[in-house]
Amino acid sequence: MTAGIQCSEIANAAGYVRVARRNNSLTSTGRLTVFAFLFVVSIGIACVFAVLGAWPILPFAGIEMLVLFCALRWIERHAADYERISIAGDRVEIEICEAGRARSHELSRCWAQLVSGNGASLALRSHGREVGIGRHLSDAQRLALARELRRELRGG
Repeated sequence: MTAGIQCSEIANAAGYVRVARRNNSLTSTGRLTVFAFLFVVSIGIACVFAVLGAWPILPFAGIEMLVLFCALRWIERHAADYERISIAGDRVEIEICEAGRARSHELSRCWAQLVSGNGASLALRSHGREVGIGRHLSDAQRLALARELRRELRGG
């Protein structure tokens, strides 16, 4: 497993379940602390330069902090994103949670086909519907998932 991705395979009575989550190296509090520290340092340095007569630095420091705030806010919104693939009986269920909104797709196991591109894309297809999976995985992990899913879709 590579750093940056947390994956777990859970064997249970229901069948095959695979969950892929984003790696969050900082908690919400950690992100807020880092932002506060960078804000104080950046605006503090900009204020010193403004007092010394280089006032145009202050608006640029403000823009920089606004961009950093937007980036950290986006990270915060997607911190709990995950994908869950479960195979039980004749059903394949794919649950994708992005930015706090979960969508669920159910496919027939006997009609489901695994579609893999150049290692960078992976999807399950059935009856004209295609659901992309593996967005939180590295290429090597995506290939391992493809092997597992092919085996499980054939009946384990």
